[in-house]
Amino acid sequence: MKVAFDSRPVSAADGVGRYSRCLLTALRETATADDEIVETQRPSALCRARSAELLHSPWMDGAMLHSACPTVVTIHGLAALKRRSEHLRGGLRMRLRNLALQRAARVIVPSEAVARDAVAHLRLARERVVVIPEAPDAVMYPRDERAIAAVRARFGLPERFLVWVGGLRHPDPGKHIVKLAATPRELPLVLVGSNRPWARELPNVILTGQVSDDQLAAIYSAAHALVLSSTDEGFGLPAVEALACGTPVAACGAPALREVLGERATFVEPGDMRGLIAAAQSVRRPAPAPPAWSWQDAARATWGVYADAAGPSAQPRPVARARISKRPAV
Repeated sequence: MKVAFDSRPVSAADGVGRYSRCLLTALRETATADDEIVETQRPSALCRARSAELLHSPWMDGAMLHSACPTVVTIHGLAALKRRSEHLRGGLRMRLRNLALQRAARVIVPSEAVARDAVAHLRLARERVVVIPEAPDAVMYPRDERAIAAVRARFGLPERFLVWVGGLRHPDPGKHIVKLAATPRELPLVLVGSNRPWARELPNVILTGQVSDDQLAAIYSAAHALVLSSTDEGFGLPAVEALACGTPVAACGAPALREVLGERATFVEPGDMRGLIAAAQSVRRPAPAPPAWSWQDAARATWGVYADAAGPSAQPRPVARARISKRPAV
């Protein structure tokens, strides 16, 4: 099977970028002699030229309303759709994207919690939604004292601290970062991820900015605990990454996090930042191991989704001939 993979988010620093990179590598490692993955920045062109049997978009924004071949789309979470009042951008563009998701042959989600949201908020047929968990990258493992000392020096990290990992490009009420930063604590709080000027106004925090994967693994290894303050998560990839590095996790009890982590994390009520800080400061090492699931497992499951999606029963709605270009793919 020849699959066109929308590689536009591969270089992104966020979780969608990591998902795309890790899955692409694992898909190639698990492909059979008859399988081929073609990375493309112009997925519609490959489908129009019939150069691929299937298109996989690893992000919602890449979902195509009209496609000449069956499509698979990965949804990582639906927080924006569930809290429309907090997101000013939407309107026609969001409705068209949602329609494109409804037309996909299969939709991959990382947890049963997101599957339920997809059925409830996008009106997707449950049989077309497939749960494939994510996994820590192989680069996420406990680092030695030399690597830890290097990140301490590079980012000015204290001996003991709590860490939060995610994007800080714009204020997201669901992440509760402002409230988290203002919550009294004994240990310093380090925020890891790309940021904008608003984040630099947060009180009593250390901002690292964007870091490399090796640096992130060392920061996880150095931290006393990871805190997850979001009240709505699709999977919680930083949590399994932290566990893979031997770092305990304290989290607000979002449904997906409870599903993925089970007893591997200490949970508090959603929105309880004081409880979250207290739980994080009181955790003890060693941390439990992450769930026994790898990107190779995810890739093998994804190949199965591709086979199902390309079957006759999974074909999307027919596309009008006028929309099918005869120009060759680039």
